[in-house]
Amino acid sequence: MKTAVTIIVAGLLLMLLGIGQRTVWAPAETVTAGVAQDVEAGPVTVIEPGVRGDAAGPVEVTVEADGPFTLAVGRASDVEAWVGDAAHLSVTGRGEETLDSAFSDGEDSVPDPSGSDLWIAEESGDGSLTYRWSEPTQGDWALLLAADGEAPAPTRVSVTTPNDQSTPFALPLVIGGALVVVLGIALLLISSRRPGNGSRPEPVEGTRAYARRHAGSSGGASRIAAPGAVLLVAGLVGSGSILGVGPSTATATPAPAPSSAAAVNGAPSAGSKASGPPVVLDVQLERILGAVASTVADADAAADAKLLGPRVDGAALDLRTGAYAVRAKDTKAEAPAPVAASPLLLDMVPTGTQWPRTVVALTQGEGNPVPQALLLVQESPRENYRLTSAVQMLPGSTFPSPPAPGATGSVPTEDPGALATAPQAAVASIADFLTKPTGPNAETFEENSFAEAITRFQGDVVADPGNRAAKITFTHTAQEDRTRALMTGDGGAMVFGYLTHTYSSVPKSRGDTIDLKGTVYQALTGKTASGKGIDVNYGEAVMMYVPPAGSEDKIRVIGAAQQLLSATLR
Repeated sequence: MKTAVTIIVAGLLLMLLGIGQRTVWAPAETVTAGVAQDVEAGPVTVIEPGVRGDAAGPVEVTVEADGPFTLAVGRASDVEAWVGDAAHLSVTGRGEETLDSAFSDGEDSVPDPSGSDLWIAEESGDGSLTYRWSEPTQGDWALLLAADGEAPAPTRVSVTTPNDQSTPFALPLVIGGALVVVLGIALLLISSRRPGNGSRPEPVEGTRAYARRHAGSSGGASRIAAPGAVLLVAGLVGSGSILGVGPSTATATPAPAPSSAAAVNGAPSAGSKASGPPVVLDVQLERILGAVASTVADADAAADAKLLGPRVDGAALDLRTGAYAVRAKDTKAEAPAPVAASPLLLDMVPTGTQWPRTVVALTQGEGNPVPQALLLVQESPRENYRLTSAVQMLPGSTFPSPPAPGATGSVPTEDPGALATAPQAAVASIADFLTKPTGPNAETFEENSFAEAITRFQGDVVADPGNRAAKITFTHTAQEDRTRALMTGDGGAMVFGYLTHTYSSVPKSRGDTIDLKGTVYQALTGKTASGKGIDVNYGEAVMMYVPPAGSEDKIRVIGAAQQLLSATLR
């Protein structure tokens, strides 16, 4: 009985020890470290990925400042590129109680970082801000802090992370203690039924029971070992390490995880190369498209090309500026197709971290009878994406399949590389074909409605009997600085180009005139006729598919947009 009581007490003590490790002796659930108070400040403070430590989930970042400031989240490489040569404080990691930091000298001011397309998320603070920092996807992520770009950025920063000090023995102690208590109770019950060191009661002398016992006691009793409960105790002590006894020789070895577990976790398969995240995540692209569409809508409503500046450039700017100018003098002129941010049908986003960055989005809003391909370009880290081309897909055309994740990227325009022809040469070829439909590039392209409409118009104008007194020429010229190309899924390239198209009509003989009466050219020039001639200027944005080298396919024109820009009398 004494042994049983001792075992019960020992079990209770083990349980109390385990419960204590989870309660009164438990470490703090989180730990907080802050930047030293005497650090030097610059226009930017960068909180690098190392500050997160080994935290897999969100960490809490608290910022205190003397006024308004911006907190932005971006890729570590993007944040570094945006900071550039500016002076800044880098918070690099964490010690036991403080955050490690280092100051870098440089430029004493930066642009206001708020509203940059580089940021995955952005928060505004005034005086103080607590932000739960989660990693949106794989990769290294950093935080950027800035006031207005001129004033010093906040440096009073603290980071709270989960405490990695755990109590691994708490649960085993509680469970082991409970088992020991159960064992003690079992021994206590057995002892109460067998008094006297576990022997049965002595029968009364003179009875048959007394005679039977003493008649067979020559040695059989020596074969009875210790009670089974004692064997049970030995087995429990030997099979675990809770009581400090060496481990049993019969140990259980966990089976190795199946090889498919790596694939389940999203790791690359053996021999493959892991790709970084796309330079624009879905939430960014949605925000960028919304900003572009809103800017274009405002400019369209006001017919003011100056409003396009922050978000539109290149061919898209030229075509819309021309549309506004033409509609200002001819109210019957067709309005440009609206730019829709949604629904997003398809996108092509690179993963490379270099600039300029090129993104393609295919959308079709309520005002778009056919899908519209939007070419977005970010020239440098501190600039936002701008719409440089917006083309309508041609009827019956197919948008090329995008490449596998991680393989998307810009293609050099001057070098054919793995393509059937260089992107720049493809744009020059379509310009040559439209200028000389029966020339050397007559068989370069698949039949398409864009080329057919232009060449048919040109032929009809020249064949018109009313134009016999005029010398008419059509010249299409590729604008090389506007060409962009992106890789497609089959090894080909999506090529965006821009052409200027000049339609010239000059009298053949002295005394002949060019009649402008009743045409849009009268509205643009203010004249009903010209004795010297007229130059009509169009802009033409094209989207083409160039096949990979070795393919027997022709170049396909899959999207285009044409806009009358101006008319000038000679």
